[in-house]
Amino acid sequence: MPHPSKGYHVDGVKVPGVTTIIGRFKESGGLLQWAFQQGQAAERGEIKNLYDKRDSAAEAGTLAHSLVEAHIKGAPSPDMSTYPPEIAAQATQGYENYLRWQDDNKIEIAYQEMELVSRVHLFGGCPDAIGRDSRGQLCILDWKTSNGVYQDFLVQIAAYSILWEENNPSEPLVGGYHLLRFAKEHADFAHHYWSELEQAKRQFILFREAYDLDKILKKRV
Repeated sequence: MPHPSKGYHVDGVKVPGVTTIIGRFKESGGLLQWAFQQGQAAERGEIKNLYDKRDSAAEAGTLAHSLVEAHIKGAPSPDMSTYPPEIAAQATQGYENYLRWQDDNKIEIAYQEMELVSRVHLFGGCPDAIGRDSRGQLCILDWKTSNGVYQDFLVQIAAYSILWEENNPSEPLVGGYHLLRFAKEHADFAHHYWSELEQAKRQFILFREAYDLDKILKKRV
């Protein structure tokens, strides 16, 4: 889902976004392992450069993600004829699995892609969507294209919930947190749910404090 190109501001002062803050402290072990494996594949002649396999593998999952986004917005779907048949079939299957999940759980999208800022903690973010479940309770939904679930995903969705609840105190997210994931290569759909993420919220607040401290310390070296 897109993020605003001009950034976030509080009273005219630019503040960092959720992904910028988390990215500063993101664990890089997975990325280093991926780079090592890609390097080996390049040496064997299986790929031409470091990013070939990554970009190809992400295509089906990214396409499924785009189909969901178009569905939610009521916008035209991507032109499937422009993709290889195998990629289009995998993406379509992932998308249909998502629709089945949404229908089974009767979750309706109430709000989407709201640009929010926190005056308390001075940061901004753009949650993918706020939904309403079968009990009528508000919940937060976040889409990912990834082959796994990582700790920073929980911190990110928790940060978005901080933004939502600060700006909408009369509408708490009592319905919990939904992570909707498409695997990169085959666009397999998976749903992950947490009823609370208090520790993830606390970690993000610590990240936000550390982000400012990090900038100060960099000026001293």
